[in-house]
Amino acid sequence: MTASVDLADFLPAYLAEVEELLDSAHRQLMAVEASARRGAAHPKSVRELFRALHTIKGLSAMVDVEPIVSISHWMETSLRQADQAGGRLPESSVEPLMEGLRAVEQRMRQLAAGKDASPVPPGLLERLEALGVSSPVVASTARPSALLLDETLALAPRLTPTEREQLTSGAGHRRPVRVDFIPGAERAARGITINSVRERLAALGELVKVVPVAGPAPGGGSLTFVLLLSTDASDAVLKEAAGGEPAQVRALSTAPVPSAVDGPSVPEREPELEEEPEEGRRSSGTLRVEVSRLDEALERLAALVVNRSRLQRAVVDLTAVGAPTRELRAILQENGRQLRDMRAAILRLRMVRVGDVLERLPLLVRGLRRTTGKAVRLELEVGDAELDKAVADRMLPALVHLVRNAVDHALESPEERRAAGKPPEGRVRLGCHANSSGWVDITVADDGRGVDAGAVARRAGVPVPRGPDDLLELLCRPGFSTREEVTSTSGRGMGMDIVRRIVVDQLGGELRLETRVGEGTTFHLRVPLTITLLDAIIFECAGLRYAVAVGSVEELIEVEAARVVRPAGAHGVALVERRGQSVTLVSLARLLGSASAQAVDATPPRGLVVRQRGELVAFGVDRLLGQQEIVLRPLEDPLVRVPGVAGATDLGDGQPTLVLDLNALGAARRPGSGGREERAT
Repeated sequence: MTASVDLADFLPAYLAEVEELLDSAHRQLMAVEASARRGAAHPKSVRELFRALHTIKGLSAMVDVEPIVSISHWMETSLRQADQAGGRLPESSVEPLMEGLRAVEQRMRQLAAGKDASPVPPGLLERLEALGVSSPVVASTARPSALLLDETLALAPRLTPTEREQLTSGAGHRRPVRVDFIPGAERAARGITINSVRERLAALGELVKVVPVAGPAPGGGSLTFVLLLSTDASDAVLKEAAGGEPAQVRALSTAPVPSAVDGPSVPEREPELEEEPEEGRRSSGTLRVEVSRLDEALERLAALVVNRSRLQRAVVDLTAVGAPTRELRAILQENGRQLRDMRAAILRLRMVRVGDVLERLPLLVRGLRRTTGKAVRLELEVGDAELDKAVADRMLPALVHLVRNAVDHALESPEERRAAGKPPEGRVRLGCHANSSGWVDITVADDGRGVDAGAVARRAGVPVPRGPDDLLELLCRPGFSTREEVTSTSGRGMGMDIVRRIVVDQLGGELRLETRVGEGTTFHLRVPLTITLLDAIIFECAGLRYAVAVGSVEELIEVEAARVVRPAGAHGVALVERRGQSVTLVSLARLLGSASAQAVDATPPRGLVVRQRGELVAFGVDRLLGQQEIVLRPLEDPLVRVPGVAGATDLGDGQPTLVLDLNALGAARRPGSGGREERAT
């Protein structure tokens, strides 16, 4: 077997593994940089960064990608010096290391595209080599401390300088603590094992090391796990986390390390970057699966959903002619429950944490800080919110554009902010949470200068927008930019147009704007959790059948002609009373271009109420046919894509049914730039 064949066989797994390691390396390096700015050590991140690069080097050597091997080797060498210094890295070392990560990432993209990895950029290895040879290590202003450990357990020789630093330099009011856990059959039966104790203690502080020690232990055991951590939790809480008796908790005292003038000291051994203890290397229960396999499973499920619809129609037809279908209907009902359970299981497999999707945004903001000269703090408040992988992949470019615009356009320079009475550091906050209706709400907010509607209107040569919705429409015009000239970050007039096309056109979501001059701007995005399988309301309008996502409809109402008011010249738009409130009633048939002149003036008997840009709008329809699960097929061909049509589906009769996006149709009803009402067709 040739080397090229070997590379082709291993390349997919290699690329996936190194991509995860690069993400981890970026996170750890940024954490190290934040600590270096404060003059503090970050031994844990230095070690994790070292390990990521060490693994990248080993994997790259296996598949013979020499440029990546060379880059990661010299980065690893410079980090060994930082590890020997207790996790202290000079701030000046961060940028060359970041350049090295970018070089590795670029060569990864080349390999993924079927190309050879290009040679190492000129001068990069020399800059990285210089970090490990001549870069001064930031010295601690505080005198180092030594842990007074029980020498009978021989713990001291098993701690590296970095681990000692982690224990003695805990953030805030943390203190070094030793927890002894004695495993046993009775505790294991209650689910108290070294793995569960390790997880509980890690949640209470920074777990530094786990040392198994053989020998007699309290309670009749013959093995003790000594867990060393830095924590601010009380002894009682720690003991409870370790399962109670016979676990023990002891605080580790510290003492200054004797200096040369105090007397001779025992030379420290060369620190070794050891592997994690065996219990830390056990499988975490995670299995990496190619997205294409999940897509295939979803396609099979989609076919089952369509077949179930066909079976349901057949049962209805049999019932209509008097055939005994009671047992068939019971089986069909159970089959429906099973399909919904299977759908939920497959969708859970496709879900990804929003925090994982956005982990590169801090890196983006770091680069923007350098290119714009602005002080920026990015706050991610996404919790455990999840999105379907397909939705997340589409959303990321939109969020990148919004964050880039916030830094480049919205935030002022430090001097401008001081003059305005603001802190010199600007803030960009990205929040996300899922609601119970199958939608995810995302906000991107800044505390910058806000959007000056008058200035935007002058730039566009149009009247001043009357409200935030009109201002957003103006900002989303293709080719429109408030920049006079193109820069490396903006000025091409594509950012907001791309955001709207992704959020509204591709995902069928909502995009809103709030802004106050001098105070800041907030963009509100609402997108569906998934865009493939969804529950839909089926209805009839002007003799044709349509579907709409259940999550986008707030209410179904009966429309009484006596309660409908038609303003003069409204052209198919009326007002209907809903619990003492006037709601705009729009003829859906007119919007779809399928209504006759008489039908426009007729009062539709049913209404689908949606919230469109904060206001309730009722779309009049002729008949509601029911609710069922559908498979949404997006209309990707630009020749057949229509605003307000999310896609098509098969309800089981083999006939295509259009799935409408009522929010987009609601926007289409407003007068366009030419003063005429826009239609969906």
